[in-house]
Amino acid sequence: MHSLSDPGGDIHSSDGSPSSSHQNPKSTAKWAASLENLLEDPEGVKRFREFLKKEFSEENVLFWLACEDFKKTQDKKQMQEKAKEIYMTFLSSKASSQVNVEGQSRLNEKILEEPHPLMFQKLQDQIFNLMKYDSYSRFLKSDLFLKHKRTEEEEEDPPDAQTAAKRASRIYNT
Repeated sequence: MHSLSDPGGDIHSSDGSPSSSHQNPKSTAKWAASLENLLEDPEGVKRFREFLKKEFSEENVLFWLACEDFKKTQDKKQMQEKAKEIYMTFLSSKASSQVNVEGQSRLNEKILEEPHPLMFQKLQDQIFNLMKYDSYSRFLKSDLFLKHKRTEEEEEDPPDAQTAAKRASRIYNT
């Protein structure tokens, strides 16, 4: 008594397997609520970076993330290395991924002599606001975001595998 196709098997695999948005329902809703939420979610950061790459401004979010990481650094030597890296990558006039912050021309390597956890805070805030009022609002209107949102809504349609199975049994027991 073996049917040609197992109606339950197919449905379960597409429904029962945990998907990336499985851990937090409706991540796009959280991302849309605030830039802070977006930046706290690794998946959100990934999508935002993809978007910024297309806009040629990925360095903003990379700088912001580097500053977040820097603030958690305890070790003085490590702090010095990271500060230099941030400076060389994002702030120096020869930086490969230069961010556009106020007073940039006055920044020089002197700031690296006495590194402290909040030394980049002002600049990080500037970049945060730049992203918040500029690229973030465009991100929320972008195809990239809207596609992700649609995918989430489609995934959410069957709330759990059981209703899908019930629906399947309805189809197969006519």
